[in-house]
Amino acid sequence: MPSAKKSAPVNAGFQITITLKQMAAEVAEGHNLSRKQAEAVVGDLMALAVRHLKNGHKIQLTGLGILQIQRPPTLTGLNLQTGEAIEIKASGKIAFRPAKELKEAV
Repeated sequence: MPSAKKSAPVNAGFQITITLKQMAAEVAEGHNLSRKQAEAVVGDLMALAVRHLKNGHKIQLTGLGILQIQRPPTLTGLNLQTGEAIEIKASGKIAFRPAKELKEAV
């Protein structure tokens, strides 16, 4: 009697990372562009996203989600050597809120 083996799911145990270059190659195939043109478009899109986030804008990617910078207030700390109060600069964090369509698809 042959033993029945169950096939493992494709993502069992590890996760595949897709790069922007790979995504650009797929865009190139789907839109009759050269890879170089598609890489330029995707690269420009990323540069625009960074620029707008730096300026404090939200980026809404329909069907994917919203990217935005969250800036907590500055904190007051204590210099342990002098006992003097110091201001600790707040660092911005990038927040991503997935769209309903993405949540349902994943």
